[in-house]
Amino acid sequence: MREAQEREFTTHDGSALFYRHWPPLQATGEARALILLHRGHEHSGRLQHVVDELGLDTFAMFAWDARGHGRSPGPRGDSPGFAALVRDLEAFVAHIGDTYGIGPQDIALIGQSVGAVIAATWVHDYAPRLRCLVLTAPAFKVRLYVPLARPGLALMRRLFGNFFITSYVKARFLTHDPERIASYDEDPLITRSISARVLLELADAADRVVADAQAIRVPLQLFIPGKDWVVHRQPQERFFEHLGSPLRECHLLPGFLHDTLGERERKLPLNAIRAFIERMFSAPPAADSLLQADRSGYTRDEEMCLGQPLPLLSPRRLSFACTRLAMRTLGRLGEGIAIGLRSGFDSGSSLDHVYRNQARGRLLLGRLIDRGYLDSPGWRGVR
Repeated sequence: MREAQEREFTTHDGSALFYRHWPPLQATGEARALILLHRGHEHSGRLQHVVDELGLDTFAMFAWDARGHGRSPGPRGDSPGFAALVRDLEAFVAHIGDTYGIGPQDIALIGQSVGAVIAATWVHDYAPRLRCLVLTAPAFKVRLYVPLARPGLALMRRLFGNFFITSYVKARFLTHDPERIASYDEDPLITRSISARVLLELADAADRVVADAQAIRVPLQLFIPGKDWVVHRQPQERFFEHLGSPLRECHLLPGFLHDTLGERERKLPLNAIRAFIERMFSAPPAADSLLQADRSGYTRDEEMCLGQPLPLLSPRRLSFACTRLAMRTLGRLGEGIAIGLRSGFDSGSSLDHVYRNQARGRLLLGRLIDRGYLDSPGWRGVR
């Protein structure tokens, strides 16, 4: 068994997060790393078997305890938001680069379940020059089994603030491996709850990444369990269909439960992962040229779609029409909109009014309209 060194790194908000580091067993002179992201509710200690069974002896391996999990600080199952977890991963990769001299171009990343969504969101939002990405059973849509659960949770959070939900998932629904079932039930570091904030923001991030998966260009390998009681299969398939990666693989694992890398027959995905990573590191990383992106590709397709006029009865077109009508009628009561219509919303006089940040207008209604205009996100950003 490879021995882990226990370490901490300081993330973006000053929190010290726990991680394990397994140094390479064989030195080759080339710095290579594999980062493992655990499933929701779990921690890095439950990835020891993956490190041992995956092999890859020339790789340094790293696995964190996400904040609110395992030996990392924070309320159990919570974080300041899902975006904070993604920023934590950015800080973790930067720490590995600063401390061990291994940059993203020499890193492979494996994410499982919630960890897979964190990984996919990080790759989508930060566009690192990662060597390759492996996702197993990404939790793009969690099975909640209660009608209207997501809008209901959102309403309760709005009314009562953040709260916690205890996981209904039993170990026998995660894996067929008796040892993994027993260790899950007996592990005191398993986090049984998840906050509504993290659950809802996880769902929002997943929707966004699946819809815009064409922006992900790194080599990617996806594993979909065939008998997953925890997450839905269809969003994983849509993600792969939309994926912009020129090098990509999708493996359906019949009969597998959610804990793909902890299943009884886990040698199947582990062998495929090992082969994929070795292949990606067998040659220098391919340069992803975007010199023709203005002529072809997903951003060009988006530009073409946005340039098309909306249908006459489109709800968005009707909404825009109502907004224009409101601005040209009642909106004129507010000084900011009146100036914009008269001299242009990017004119000097408009900017002077924005920087003064004093609501003015005819009657009380005009001042209220102007207050809303000045408090719009765009003008707040300009100030």
